[in-house]
Amino acid sequence: MNSIDLKAHAKVNIGLQVKDRCENGFHNIHTVFQELELHDTVSIEKRPSDWTIKINDSKIPTDESNTCVRAYLAIKKQFHEIGGISIVLKKTIPSGAGLGGGSSDAATVLKGLRELYRLQLDNNQLSEIAVNIGADVPFFIAGGTQIGNGIGDILSQVDNPRGGVYLLVVPDIFISTAWAYNALKKDLKDDIDRPNFAHFLESNNVSNMIFDNDFERIVIPTYPKIGDIKKGLLEAGASYASLSGSGSTVFGIFDEEAKAKQAESHFQKQYQTFLTRPTNI
Repeated sequence: MNSIDLKAHAKVNIGLQVKDRCENGFHNIHTVFQELELHDTVSIEKRPSDWTIKINDSKIPTDESNTCVRAYLAIKKQFHEIGGISIVLKKTIPSGAGLGGGSSDAATVLKGLRELYRLQLDNNQLSEIAVNIGADVPFFIAGGTQIGNGIGDILSQVDNPRGGVYLLVVPDIFISTAWAYNALKKDLKDDIDRPNFAHFLESNNVSNMIFDNDFERIVIPTYPKIGDIKKGLLEAGASYASLSGSGSTVFGIFDEEAKAKQAESHFQKQYQTFLTRPTNI
């Protein structure tokens, strides 16, 4: 096999608790990662040496800061004998919107290299490489629905994902993740009596009161449009609505496809929208 085409799926966070800060500058979190059918396409082809990358989005860097390139270099560092690759990345997932596109692209390159070069790496070993590329990258190695702890790298699979139709609403707002964490650290909650999401997810009890996203406390007052979108999703019939990650995507989970499509027709007049479903339902 000399080439491979793979899907790099998006994710949302169903609930996100931000805890204490680690010595490495990251924060410990507690969240539910849900992989979605919305995806980028990553095409990888062997070449004798080195790497090249082409992307259909000129705003994304094509140097060694690109997550796909970093994934290749991380594998190459451990497996010196492998050759090079050329990567063609077709972006669909909006960048910097809390949907994990860059992390998913990197994880997909890792998995593609494992397959192309027949590397003896199981998912746990691949995740150990992935965490050095980004905190969300390990989740995308196995995908599906997972509880994330630590910096997002301590993962446990969930067998009872929250189904439904997911409407993603992406406003034209850039929210710096570094700013969000820095602003939130002044308002971190005590962990006492905070819910463990796994218990409620297994019982299919997903509510806005239990699965809250800590970032909403600082993002919504700063960007009121985010709050308006969340309110609009709930009024349109979403059983749950939330910011994903630190934003700017707001998503609603609908039990009826007709309601989701009707809501999308309202929001798409002003925002970029996507209708999608979990990958593992």
